[in-house]
Amino acid sequence: MPVLKPPSGNAEAPQQYKQPSRKGKKAWRKNVDISDVQQGLEELNDQIIKGGVIAEKDSSELFTIDVEGDSELPKRFPKHVKKGLKADEIIAQRSAVPAVPMRKRSGDKTTDGVLPVKRQRTTYVTHKELVRIKKVADGHHDSTVTVEDASYDVWGQQEKEPKAGEQPFLPKVEKKKKPKTLEQRPISLAASGKSIPAVPKPKGGHSYNPAFTDYQERLIEESEKVVEAERKRLEALEAERLKLEAAARSAAEAEAAEARADLSEWEDDSAWEGFESAGEELSVKAKRPRRKTQAERNRIKRRKEEERKAKHEAAMKRKRAQEDRIKQIALEVAEKERQKALEKVEMSDPSDEETDDIELRRRKLGKFKLPEKDLELVLPDELQDSLRLLKPEGNLLKDRYRNMLVRGKLEARRKIPFRKQAKTMVTEKWTYKDFSI
Repeated sequence: MPVLKPPSGNAEAPQQYKQPSRKGKKAWRKNVDISDVQQGLEELNDQIIKGGVIAEKDSSELFTIDVEGDSELPKRFPKHVKKGLKADEIIAQRSAVPAVPMRKRSGDKTTDGVLPVKRQRTTYVTHKELVRIKKVADGHHDSTVTVEDASYDVWGQQEKEPKAGEQPFLPKVEKKKKPKTLEQRPISLAASGKSIPAVPKPKGGHSYNPAFTDYQERLIEESEKVVEAERKRLEALEAERLKLEAAARSAAEAEAAEARADLSEWEDDSAWEGFESAGEELSVKAKRPRRKTQAERNRIKRRKEEERKAKHEAAMKRKRAQEDRIKQIALEVAEKERQKALEKVEMSDPSDEETDDIELRRRKLGKFKLPEKDLELVLPDELQDSLRLLKPEGNLLKDRYRNMLVRGKLEARRKIPFRKQAKTMVTEKWTYKDFSI
């Protein structure tokens, strides 16, 4: 690393240490010696950078009282310092190994000839308990827990009446109102309207060690989806290109039409100026149009303005009627869809859904799009023959969140990575203005 050196030459201001006369150029202001002032300012800046001006600080900030003593004294005067015991030094090390007990113990192999009484061990699992645990693991339960509806209604709680001794001037606590959506069942986003299970059962192709037929079917299905998405993307690019070409062509045609219109206007002007061709004859006796007066122009202008206002009011009236009708139709359609979905939900059985690939309906819950499902597929060259080489696929938290969105339990939201910060202005303080000489 190169050594940093100061710039060569004298960086200080011109100085003159002796002023025998005050009438020449040597007595000008630029030649006055201000080295002591600059040195004082530099020292003051160094003190400010290091923590503050020493002359303005309190004594408690500059000095401390030493209550521990000098650590070098025992080294310099070992005879005059009382040394501690070696045992205290060893105990002070706080070893993690417990100390060896001093009391004597009988050996494990030597006995007094009396056989100890056998006690039943309680730390091991009995054969009966082991059989029961294996049955539970296989799905065979001896007793099932019956789920009963709660008899306590939070919204039906009776309001406590204030006692006679309480303050009457305090406002009465309003009773909590039961929300309307509490009685409505969530509508699933499935196109069929069937209820979606909380934990869908995956197909055989999702296994880490799938059968060849299941894996081949799932690979072909996912490949077709990717090909279809790429085809739609290319079609969108082609449509955009054709749209740009049509816009450029229409712009060129508009420019050509404008050029022709300018040329025809020039020919009409030349004809009026008397440069008309021999084939065109202008009748001299034709009556020229009379110029309108200012009153006629104002009358025409007022009539056009009234016609424009009448057309605008009629259009706005039709628009308001259409908006009211659209809102009414939207409410009717939403109510019909909700009734149909509820009927389908009541008629459907959650156990019918044997896969997690569910076709969703177009109308989503909320204004944001449903997040896409992660592709959990291992390519043929990535298949492993050992469980130790497998890499876990998917995220249970994401799957659970998306499943709740699809079931209609939650509404899709947009992720906001950064909150809006307050605008701040950074300025540089002119510190040289704070000093007075």
